Amino acid sequence: MNLTGLKPLYSSMIQQNIKRTLFRVNLNGAVFELIYFIDSSPHILAIGVRNTEVYFQIEVKSGFVINPYLGKNYGLIYKILGLSPNGSTSFGPKKFFDEINQGIPPITGPKNVPKPSDVAPYRTNVEESKKIYFYGWNDNDIRNNRVSPENLEKTRLWLGEEAYEMCKAYNISSRWTDIISMEKPITKPNK
Repeated sequence: MNLTGLKPLYSSMIQQNIKRTLFRVNLNGAVFELIYFIDSSPHILAIGVRNTEVYFQIEVKSGFVINPYLGKNYGLIYKILGLSPNGSTSFGPKKFFDEINQGIPPITGPKNVPKPSDVAPYRTNVEESKKIYFYGWNDNDIRNNRVSPENLEKTRLWLGEEAYEMCKAYNISSRWTDIISMEKPITKPNK
């Protein structure tokens, strides 16, 4: 199945050098939050509904092709959409993704770039997962340390491939806090 709605969004992201964008799609009164990651290959479309058990990722292959399989999320999405087994509304993975496709915005901008705290609720399998606010960088060479694999993975999942590669190459750790007032703007790690 093709998510053709991603094509103009992808073009908008490329034109603005945006690697990740957040958008919402309202389906049957439920608000789905989606993050489109183009900083991985294949691209990833993360789909979640805050304060629910629903979160999954799908690969977006060349030509914006996806596998519309919902797996264990099928029943949860069915319930979130308020559908009834005896109802007259037909529902299936293809219909779900058709509706998602119709809700994809054609353009994006810097205000739609997700912060790590937007990504964190959906990518929780990281070190210190409660520390969701970016706090800066540590140059481990100065401290005679090595960046940990766990910190590198958190950096990759929450900040992207470019930050991950820089941290790995230059022995830099990302720093995080659970105090929102200490959050700092994200800059590139540099030596």
